[in-house]
Amino acid sequence: MSGMLADVVEHLRCPVCQGSLALRDRTLLCPLGHAYDVAKQGYVSLLLGSKIPGTADTAEMVEARSAFLEAGHYRPLAEALARAVPDDAGLVVDAGAGTGYYLRHVLDAAPRARGLAFDVSKAAVRRAARSHGRTGAFVADVWQPLPIESGAADVVLDVFAPRNGPEFARILRPGGMLIVVTPAPGHLAPLVGELGLLSVDDDKEQRVGRSLTGFELVERASIEFPMRLGPAEVAEVVRMGPSAWHLNPEVLADRISQLFDGKNPETRAAFHLSIFQTGPRSSIVP
Repeated sequence: MSGMLADVVEHLRCPVCQGSLALRDRTLLCPLGHAYDVAKQGYVSLLLGSKIPGTADTAEMVEARSAFLEAGHYRPLAEALARAVPDDAGLVVDAGAGTGYYLRHVLDAAPRARGLAFDVSKAAVRRAARSHGRTGAFVADVWQPLPIESGAADVVLDVFAPRNGPEFARILRPGGMLIVVTPAPGHLAPLVGELGLLSVDDDKEQRVGRSLTGFELVERASIEFPMRLGPAEVAEVVRMGPSAWHLNPEVLADRISQLFDGKNPETRAAFHLSIFQTGPRSSIVP
């Protein structure tokens, strides 16, 4: 498994001193002697401090996300991301990568690309490390300086994840591409209203733009499609997202039971896919 990290370690930097890292056996080492052990699953933690941020997805949330995504319910979104990334892309960084599902689809469509997946959730990164043969995975907090060399990435993916604009701009090469996916108003209707889920506010896209000072928006697309979900799949889509922190499991189960009482409702998926670019325009824009 450490072989996957070996393919991308040249782009990683020590989170303590920002020195280059080299893989020795199952340890990443910098010239000053800072050492980071590679887990048996093939990932490494480059997270400073011993306390995991409270926003990290739990193992239960990651399990629900994996089951839901691998069933193909969001496949149209994954395919749209794959089309947006140029075939000749080099390094693709997935910020807040979760299980690595979306990065896997991108790498399948870009045969020369290599992937760097990071997330603050160790449970998620364990899965991301095994998601694709050209992906290296590590634990890191998007709000801290990223342990990635400046100008290394051709593309940064940010799918339902926090956005650190200055750090994204730093790790992207001039003219590099940032692809941001956010839920659009109406996403998961009618579940939001029927189950009491967190909704998307109308100012979200404006806040996304404000968080990315220095980037130029070059394209935005809306992606919408229907999903026919059963009770178990509805429970998964709730448990894998932020509403999982706010809904009592027993309350959720009761509301799902009422939702399907003699009915078979259709659920709507709705997303915005926004492409931003650093520096001058270049041929990387599709």
